[in-house]
Amino acid sequence: MNHGVYVSQQATSVSTPVVAESGVPFVVGLAPVQAADKPAAPGTPVLCTSWSEAVEKLGYSDDWATYTLCEFMYSHFKLFACQPVIFCNVLDIATAKEASAAADVAVTEHKVKLPIAAINDSTLVIKPAGGTGSAYVSGTDYNAYYSGEHLVVELLSTGSAYDAEQVNIAYNKVKASTVTASDIASAMENVELCLTLLGIVPDLLCAPGYSQQSTVAAAMTAKAGNINGLFRAKALIDIDCGASGARAYSDVLTKKNAANIAAFWPMAKLGDYKFHLSTQMAGLMAQIDTGNGGCPYESPSNKGLQCDGLCLEDGTEVNLTLAQANYLNGIGVDTALNFMSGWVAWGNYTACYPSNTDVKDYFIPVSRMFGWVGNSLVKTFWSKLDKPMTRRLIDTVLDSANIWLNGLVGMGYLLGARVEMLENENPLTNLMAGIIKLHVYMTPPSPAQEIDFVLEYDASYVTSALQG
Repeated sequence: MNHGVYVSQQATSVSTPVVAESGVPFVVGLAPVQAADKPAAPGTPVLCTSWSEAVEKLGYSDDWATYTLCEFMYSHFKLFACQPVIFCNVLDIATAKEASAAADVAVTEHKVKLPIAAINDSTLVIKPAGGTGSAYVSGTDYNAYYSGEHLVVELLSTGSAYDAEQVNIAYNKVKASTVTASDIASAMENVELCLTLLGIVPDLLCAPGYSQQSTVAAAMTAKAGNINGLFRAKALIDIDCGASGARAYSDVLTKKNAANIAAFWPMAKLGDYKFHLSTQMAGLMAQIDTGNGGCPYESPSNKGLQCDGLCLEDGTEVNLTLAQANYLNGIGVDTALNFMSGWVAWGNYTACYPSNTDVKDYFIPVSRMFGWVGNSLVKTFWSKLDKPMTRRLIDTVLDSANIWLNGLVGMGYLLGARVEMLENENPLTNLMAGIIKLHVYMTPPSPAQEIDFVLEYDASYVTSALQG
């Protein structure tokens, strides 16, 4: 028997929402991992929350044409000060390499500077000039380390090569050209690993330098709509502005893929740096989302980019008028514009516009909100799976979802929202099979992309002003 006063606890009937990440890019490309202190395995998603961490795991080079992840790294961390980023490097230096024949190299101030493509491994062999004699010993005669754009071989004062004016060097070097568009497209599948390895589901898919190729764009589009069979992301894709691409704004339509993606043309430049516009747009979206509490309800259009001009792939300058930029927007392509307040992103539409007239698909912020809310609902109620299907369980899910959505409405992130369990969507056979369907009604605000003033002369003011 029990004799006394007792207290027990019951699980809260309303679940705390697990809000999905917003503005987190998954970026596939090449990195100079031969220069990294702690190189990540090729094809493995790598989470980086700072510039120093990215350099440590991936290395860095200003040769963005070869090492495409470095462009994104520089833009996201240095220019937009955003984090985190999930990188996926496909360059495997164990196989993507070739031999550089032994040759005599001049020594300057006891140092030899090899290109950053040189690999510091057992194939790095340093001998006296002419290639005769025994090889010098690492750690005794020289040290090798990466600095800037070079693999530096420094001759040690304690070694036998210190006063040499020339040395003979053989080494292996990275052959990045072995990586193909198909490799990039295949690696996009590795976004599936992000949740199990890192606990994060990215919502922006990027492949700077490759997304303009049709095979890569197709893979990005397919994966954006189906991550782990549950989650959605937005693919940020560049339209080719190279030698065989769109060289003028009027050529863009023929190069465009009419899918529910965000498409950009041409490239942005800042000083001597050239950026794929998708790279800077990812940074801008992440920056705006962070400013809105991690909610992607606001369009990046008319917000500041980190650039001082537009250009084609070969550096040819591009100057767009407002009418030309609006033409691009009208065919579902976003760009940049220097018109009223410096260089800003320009355009609210996804690439499915104007062929798709569903507002949840063709507006970037509305489309992203639908993906974000859906991702959040999956993460929040995953813990309810396989529990006994009782009325209390259903009410818990309904109440929890409605409270969270009402909060979003209160903050202005949604104009209105509710969740209902409709009888016609839940036949008895489905309920017996353990299937519940809940209907979410929601309305994210559309961007105010056109504001019209009507000016009219009112003669009554003449009377009131002059006859008063």
